[in-house]
Amino acid sequence: MKLTLGFSPCPNDTFIFEAMVHGRIDTEGTEFDWFLADVEELNRRAMDGSVDITKMSFHAYALAAANYLILDSGSALGRGNGPLVVSKRRIWPDELHDAVIAIPGQNTTANLLFSIFWPAATRKREYLFSDIPEAVLSGEADAGVIIHETRFTYRSLGLQKVADTGELWEELTGLPLPLGGIVINRRIEAETAAKINRIIRRSIEYAVENPSHSVDFIRKNAMETDEDVTREHIKLYVNDFSLSLGKEGRQAIERMFSLARERKVTGAMPERIFLR
Repeated sequence: MKLTLGFSPCPNDTFIFEAMVHGRIDTEGTEFDWFLADVEELNRRAMDGSVDITKMSFHAYALAAANYLILDSGSALGRGNGPLVVSKRRIWPDELHDAVIAIPGQNTTANLLFSIFWPAATRKREYLFSDIPEAVLSGEADAGVIIHETRFTYRSLGLQKVADTGELWEELTGLPLPLGGIVINRRIEAETAAKINRIIRRSIEYAVENPSHSVDFIRKNAMETDEDVTREHIKLYVNDFSLSLGKEGRQAIERMFSLARERKVTGAMPERIFLR
């Protein structure tokens, strides 16, 4: 059996999937026609339900939930990992409502979080996540919502933090912050979906036990090549919730969708959103 698989070139994803796509682990007879794409491109491709397994922002999942179920393994959740709002000049958080904001995609969780906390801020411009610092530095945007590697490098570029959406989320909910998940098409039979979940967990466990094996794949695809940044990136986004969402992880995801509906950022969700 061959299934299509999409994930991002960010270090946490390439770390998670390296063993799985390069045959280092038992894939139980399953082959993968895999591709790499920016998270917003992954979101767009998933909207029509054509991809079998894909990384997806939880914001985008709210729009594509009729086609996909969230797997128990592979997600990016945690504490202290939220998208940051940054600026070149000093801006106070209560001034963001009137500012021009650079976002890494309309359907990213970064934009969902920003919309939850600054619902009146409508002057948004979409950029590839790695281009947001330059957009802010050049004055095209007053502030930007940064994710992935840029979260670790913004100070060295001359930018300053305006707000941490992860801190705001944890203050509001007391829960870990859900960013993105691995989802599987609802047309895939349950037995196969459970197998894929096992394979992803096996791939993560292999990566943790053999970190040197994924170095070349990560380095080849990362936007930021500094090894310290890469290690910090993986450490922040690959954790126990990546192995299994568990009760708390599922609760956090459900709370995010509930808040998004309450604040009219997204609509209603299907009754069942998790694989099991």
